[in-house]
Amino acid sequence: MPKILIIEDERVLAEMYKDKFEMAGFEVFLAFDCKEGIKLAKEKNPDLILLDILLPIPTEDGISFLKNWKSDPKISKIPVIAFSNYDDPKVKNEAIELGVKEYLLKTNFTPQQIVEKVKEYLK
Repeated sequence: MPKILIIEDERVLAEMYKDKFEMAGFEVFLAFDCKEGIKLAKEKNPDLILLDILLPIPTEDGISFLKNWKSDPKISKIPVIAFSNYDDPKVKNEAIELGVKEYLLKTNFTPQQIVEKVKEYLK
């Protein structure tokens, strides 16, 4: 059973994505901020991380998570897909430079399409 860590501060969205991934056969872990995300990534060693870029604490947003992730050899090999409603080319480029596999705009994809994207990376 593939494991996915979803880092998303909006609890309703996080739960909805959790349900979608569980129905698709994933074991799902939820984190609601950067620190919790790093902690769970180390503890659970997921097969992939789905990361929201806009998180509740500006100094601990998705970009901050990526910097911590990239510098930690224990978790830096776990693939990360960014998904956000924040469509800023500068932030998108920074996320890609830090190593995200893809930067998806939530509004352009249904939850089921996000599940399919994740499955592609786990083949």
